[in-house]
Amino acid sequence: MLDQRIKFRHLTCFLEVARQRSVVKAADTLSITQPAVSKTIRELEEHLDARLFDRSKRGVTLTDFGKVFLRYAGASVTALRQGVDSISQVRMQGGLSINLGVLPTVAASVMPAAIRRFKALSPDTTVKVVAGPNVMLMGQLRVGELDLVVGRLAEPDQMSGLSFIHLYSEHISLVARPGHPLMADKNPDITRIREFTVLVPPKHAIIHPTVDKMLIAHGIGALPDRIETVSTSFGRAFTRETDAIWIISNGAVASDIADGHLVELPIDTSDTFGPVGLTTRIDSPISPPVEMLINAVREEAAQHHKTHSSPNT
Repeated sequence: MLDQRIKFRHLTCFLEVARQRSVVKAADTLSITQPAVSKTIRELEEHLDARLFDRSKRGVTLTDFGKVFLRYAGASVTALRQGVDSISQVRMQGGLSINLGVLPTVAASVMPAAIRRFKALSPDTTVKVVAGPNVMLMGQLRVGELDLVVGRLAEPDQMSGLSFIHLYSEHISLVARPGHPLMADKNPDITRIREFTVLVPPKHAIIHPTVDKMLIAHGIGALPDRIETVSTSFGRAFTRETDAIWIISNGAVASDIADGHLVELPIDTSDTFGPVGLTTRIDSPISPPVEMLINAVREEAAQHHKTHSSPNT
């Protein structure tokens, strides 16, 4: 029988500690004290008669029992949130709503046309678009705050309980302003980027490992003049106004390159291709509006892939 001592606060606290991998960060997010978080987790473990987390100086990690409970706790909280949302939607007498997470790179390329396609079919459905780093979006998807995430495939340890549908593959681009000094060379040496300010993704960005591997493979050590950012608006403005070189997913700058506002350096980045797709929860049924949005994204992605040029070789 279901232990009636387990309350909603136990589940939300457990999910937040699992997402943050830290009692301190979970307490900040939940706006409660650290002792209160610890007490709530302790109560839940006592009710279940199982240890859910291993504690260490580095933080907390899920035990095998915790990993099993995570899947079902997330599904329970998601189902409750969906129930509350459905009541709210009926009371407002409005259309349905979809909470969509997108990586900044996809937000700039595929999603505008995909959402236009979807809204033509379902104009009364409100689409709430949330952009941010991949780790944040996956955490929100897992606990039911998002219905769908569009972006690069996450690391294996972030995909527990999630399903990925591949749409297309995308490469990393090195872009600069028109007339940049490196564009004078038809086959520039990539190591020359050390002569300029280089904009790179920070460690929490999904493409950070790929960029690091690319630089290491070309014998480039630490960049002497670097700026770390995930802001496409800052990257676009800074690169157009300076001699900086921006290392970014091609999708984020494809329209800028097509319009001539930025240029892609003729450097081979064919080994940086990575899968872009749709991520959903395995344990939650897909609603008809979300299914329609998925279809719109897939159709637009297919069109995007047809017109998307391969990297310079």
